[in-house]
Amino acid sequence: MKFENPLRKKIGIIGGGQLGRMMIEESLRLNLSFNILDIAGSPCAMLADKYIIGSLMDGDAIRQIAAISDVLTFEIEHINVETLLELEAEGKEIIPSPKVLQIIQDKGLQKQFFIENKIPTAPFQLIDQPTQWKEAAITLGGNKIVAKTRKDGYDGKGVKIVRTLDIENGEIPFETKSIAEKLIPCTKELSVMVARDRSGNISTWPIVEMEFDPIANLVTFLDCPANIDETTEKKAREIALHVIEHLNSAGVFAVEMFLTAEGEILVNEIAPRPHNSGHHTIEACYTSQFEQLVRILAGIPLGDTSLIQPAVMMNLLGAPDFSGSYRLQGLEECSAIPGVYIHLYGKKESKPMRKMGHVTVMAPTLLEAKSNALMVHQKLIFVKD
Repeated sequence: MKFENPLRKKIGIIGGGQLGRMMIEESLRLNLSFNILDIAGSPCAMLADKYIIGSLMDGDAIRQIAAISDVLTFEIEHINVETLLELEAEGKEIIPSPKVLQIIQDKGLQKQFFIENKIPTAPFQLIDQPTQWKEAAITLGGNKIVAKTRKDGYDGKGVKIVRTLDIENGEIPFETKSIAEKLIPCTKELSVMVARDRSGNISTWPIVEMEFDPIANLVTFLDCPANIDETTEKKAREIALHVIEHLNSAGVFAVEMFLTAEGEILVNEIAPRPHNSGHHTIEACYTSQFEQLVRILAGIPLGDTSLIQPAVMMNLLGAPDFSGSYRLQGLEECSAIPGVYIHLYGKKESKPMRKMGHVTVMAPTLLEAKSNALMVHQKLIFVKD
């Protein structure tokens, strides 16, 4: 499908967080118009053409932004999917399709989608009643299991690693509908970012390797390219493309994976939007994940996703010991290091472990990028203003 002038498209984003903000930042040079729906004062507020203040669960507010936008997308999963399904049935273009969002919103449905489409994933049990935890833990085996709420989890929330013995002794990880998942000892956590346009054309970015904060369960460091052999790289890319083929929707997606010691690749989760594991693409690739999604929304051909230079990305998290107004210690010193790109998300208050920004560090070699990234990680600290 082609438009007479893609640069006149009015793009509506449901959610006004940092992902939406970076979409707009990457598109300002194209004079595109963005409408945003979110609560007051979100990171997108100062960049939006039109800003609708409202809840992401409010069907009327979603219809309001749909009425002034040519195409809709979303930058967060926790939104009113029922209204989006109704709008799509009425002919509104929504990318990705809310049918995909319906699957992704529920980790149980997502797991069933993997099984139905022969996508390798960790063994799991659906938990509908708290009394099922004990049986699930015994069935899955091992000293520990992973407990996840089926809905509303994000940034490490709604996920716990629990000892099997504690569950057998009556500990209930979550009272709500959940999944119990076998804990997979993995050597690496990988992510494959995939873009698919409305004509079915597909592109992928170089595979990345992620390190997680064990407490916050957030990405600490991301290395691109991942330190994997060609066979593993080929297998991971094939699995990611298989996932996107069966989702059958335009959009930008992150396919997160575990690599086991035996060389097996298991899909952990899918994100139907730009993702933390693709932030480095703003500087490190010819076309970022954000620009690529905007191209898809506007009807512009997919851009080149090749890597320009090796890169390391790290999240900037709020300090654990305070909430409130802040300053970023070490900003001047780190800004002077070649290849360091600091992104702040416009959040007025720091909170413990809150995503406040990210840093991408580029260098001619990954080893050099990692060395500089460790230095930046030590120096950049949020402190009380």
